[in-house]
Amino acid sequence: MLDIQSLTPREALGRALADLGDLREDVVVIVADTGETTRAKFFAERHPGRFFNVGIAEQAMVGIAAGLALAGFMPYALTFASFLTRAWEQARNSVDRMALPVRLVGTHAGFADAYDGPSHQALEDIALFRVLPNFTVLAPADSCEVYRAVLASAAVKGPVYIRVGRDFHIPTTCELYGRFEVGKAYVAVEGGDVAIFTTGVVLPFAVEAAQILRDRGISAAVVHFPTVKPLDYATVEKYAQATGAVLTVEEHMVHGGFGSAVAEYLVQTRPVKMAIMGLKSYGRTAKSPMELYTYFGLTPENIAARAEELVKLR
Repeated sequence: MLDIQSLTPREALGRALADLGDLREDVVVIVADTGETTRAKFFAERHPGRFFNVGIAEQAMVGIAAGLALAGFMPYALTFASFLTRAWEQARNSVDRMALPVRLVGTHAGFADAYDGPSHQALEDIALFRVLPNFTVLAPADSCEVYRAVLASAAVKGPVYIRVGRDFHIPTTCELYGRFEVGKAYVAVEGGDVAIFTTGVVLPFAVEAAQILRDRGISAAVVHFPTVKPLDYATVEKYAQATGAVLTVEEHMVHGGFGSAVAEYLVQTRPVKMAIMGLKSYGRTAKSPMELYTYFGLTPENIAARAEELVKLR
């Protein structure tokens, strides 16, 4: 039996695609010379007739994916998230405007590729795909959630963007829920003084922050949103009302990302004390993602400190 928890996020991606290919004959995978690095090779080994490498040509890759979708296939197009944004025009004009069932998968997102510097660190991708009207946007937290998100994405009507890391992950969601549902948020920790909303790989940092706050006498809820769009508005509303203070945390620019999506909703429905934690500038070269989380202040201690400030303001 496959032990998903032991896999890296990109390995979980490759295994999920291969298993999905077993279940559906219409699934095809396209890569931009990234079959090895994205682990799409697992699909290629099992389904060689449905695997296509178009070379370092991201715009062509998305265009070909659109054509395959029009021909009745369900294409998954994979490359580094930082390079997939090069094909945003094709994603808009060839995929989104016709609401085609194309799944774009951006790997090595956020600080996952710490070693290759800011050119390889996608910190704007959620904003770029969230703004496209028909795209569903998924940002799983760990390997278990990557695997489940890929399988669940096959049932989504219209295009999907899936944000995946590389090797770094702290298994947190494996026992969080029984079944992954697109559009649903999951409560990792219950609390009543402040709500910490997360998406992507920062979930375990928020869980640890909640423990720090508990030791200080502050009850913090941690709610994880693997689906950035469509956002689980009912859960946002519930915890904003219950706590009166919301802190969002993401491995993404603070402009246009997950925090912006939450703020856009709350400012129109239930204004509360709110803060957005994320990035305000490009990344930098580092030995590991953890070095970058520490450098940019995305640590449990900093999350706890910001949440405590919101409680005092409230």
